Amino acid sequence: MSDFQELIGSFPKTREYVRDFFVYGFKTRNDFKDKSPRTYDNERRRLESWLAPYVRKDYAADGSNLSLAIDSSLLDTNPLFQVWKTKSFTDNDIVLHFLILDLLRDGRKMTAEEITDGLLAGYEVLFDIQLVRRKCNTYVKEGLLQKEKNGKTVVFFLDDAPAVWLGSNEAVLDALAFYQMAGIFGIIGNELLEQFDSGNRSFRVKHSFFVHTLEEEILLELLNAMNQKSAVQLEIKSSKQGNAGTAHCIPLQIFISTRSGRRFLCGYVRRSRRFTCFRLDSVKRVTLMEKAEEYDELSEKLNRNREKLWGVSFQNGGKHFLDKLSMTLQVLEPSENYILTRLEQEGRGGTVTRTAPNTYLYEVEVFDCNELLPWIRTFTGRILALECSDQSVVRQFYRDLQSMYRIYGIEQE
Repeated sequence: MSDFQELIGSFPKTREYVRDFFVYGFKTRNDFKDKSPRTYDNERRRLESWLAPYVRKDYAADGSNLSLAIDSSLLDTNPLFQVWKTKSFTDNDIVLHFLILDLLRDGRKMTAEEITDGLLAGYEVLFDIQLVRRKCNTYVKEGLLQKEKNGKTVVFFLDDAPAVWLGSNEAVLDALAFYQMAGIFGIIGNELLEQFDSGNRSFRVKHSFFVHTLEEEILLELLNAMNQKSAVQLEIKSSKQGNAGTAHCIPLQIFISTRSGRRFLCGYVRRSRRFTCFRLDSVKRVTLMEKAEEYDELSEKLNRNREKLWGVSFQNGGKHFLDKLSMTLQVLEPSENYILTRLEQEGRGGTVTRTAPNTYLYEVEVFDCNELLPWIRTFTGRILALECSDQSVVRQFYRDLQSMYRIYGIEQE
């Protein structure tokens, strides 16, 4: 039986567990149906080790359940950054890390064979050439080394750009402290602050979505694909139903909800010839595919279509035309003019027309009117009439009203 190890070699597995505990929480051991009890215990112990101050354990009839209680407004950093700092390594990994960087510190350009010989001559350690080459290529990918090819010869070297010491610059440290709390890829700011032995002394963020740091490895791969204007293959697993599958698409934009902070990839699926949005937290792996020659044309088309997008859904029951919704409201004038202000500010391109004293008509055309339902419900009690080209939207609205009546015991006439 292998011993428990706090460090990890595979981040995606741990990312899924941390998300389960943090986002969903309140799960007992028996609720993790897809994992073995031993795997669950190991991941739970890692979580308790990394995030001990934030782990909350409650007891229920069927066992104890674990969750993470994190209030972003009280913290000076994102505690989930700790998950990124737990990668396992071998003895060779740590020895080669320091010796290769020390050997190349003077800016020399050396082949893998020359580096191997230099390690033996200068440090009296012998490594296999293929191991050294793999380590150098890994460091090139991670940005620690540069690589050049002259004919058939490949050389490695440290970037000779002058190093700038920023640790004594208070303004820079404040900028890094703010960035680690507010920016995408905030782990970069956090790492630099630790390098300068500094911390966040100035900033707190009332509404910060700490859990999104778990998605940023996926986000980086998608942004690289967008930069290269290439298609990707996504491995997707539904967080609710647990269904797994793949999707081939051309990634175009990242959408971020201003309400929930949830992030989506908007891409073009050639098979269905439609734009589709994928939740970033459901994407498990991204594989770079072929160049997309039509990338610029699709980007322009998406920008035009966004004007008719209420949320992130382009799927209006498989139809290829817009749905139209109209809502007649009673607004007492002038005491309730704030309702008109709401319609204009939140209506996302819809029109507001006064049809009679104290009566206004709101009209909008969007791809999927189902996305309007949560917003429409906020006007309950003022709605005189609701019509939509997609009748299922109207039926759903009235079904919700019936459910509300039953919950509150309201008798209907």
